Amino acid sequence: MRKIIFATGNEGKMKEVRELLKDLNFEVLSLKEAGLQTDIKEDGTTFEENAIIKARTIVELSGEIALADDSGLEIDYLNKAPGVYSARFLGETTSYDIKNQYILDKLKNVPTEKRGARFVCVIACVLPDGQTRTERAVIEGQIAENIAGTNGFGYDPIFYVPEFSCTTAELTMEQKNKISHRAKALNQIKPFLQELEKSWNRKY
Repeated sequence: MRKIIFATGNEGKMKEVRELLKDLNFEVLSLKEAGLQTDIKEDGTTFEENAIIKARTIVELSGEIALADDSGLEIDYLNKAPGVYSARFLGETTSYDIKNQYILDKLKNVPTEKRGARFVCVIACVLPDGQTRTERAVIEGQIAENIAGTNGFGYDPIFYVPEFSCTTAELTMEQKNKISHRAKALNQIKPFLQELEKSWNRKY
């Protein structure tokens, strides 16, 4: 079976990715499962640039198809920060409990209409021949008043989705996979992967 390596060591993210790509005839591996250890320098200034940097690095190391995402939280009140620096916000080793509390403190007493925020995700797919495809998706919401939920990871416990009247950390995996920014971007890139699968089957 042909492999796809997803450029992450984040188990929560891999769980989402596997669930969404389970109907494809590819073996989807994390960096760890592929036996790859690499410190990728994400020095792009956009989500697209960072996703491509990550995917290209994995292709160079493995010779396999690579998928990578770069995602982040844009908060209107903070001029779209942390944005592309979401993972490195307040330092890469700082826990999300601290990051989330910091954001809540910054938005203390800010009215609901000024708490607008969105999760942005760009997925890049790079093939061994260098062909590259990206897809971008967003989920609109607002910053919650309090930390809530244990199902998600990262900024999920403070990202409130009015449609569900809860944070993304309070959604089930099934609900989250219907609406999340990563789910949308993966679903947008899926037809490209399905075409790859077909052309691969025709060749072999």
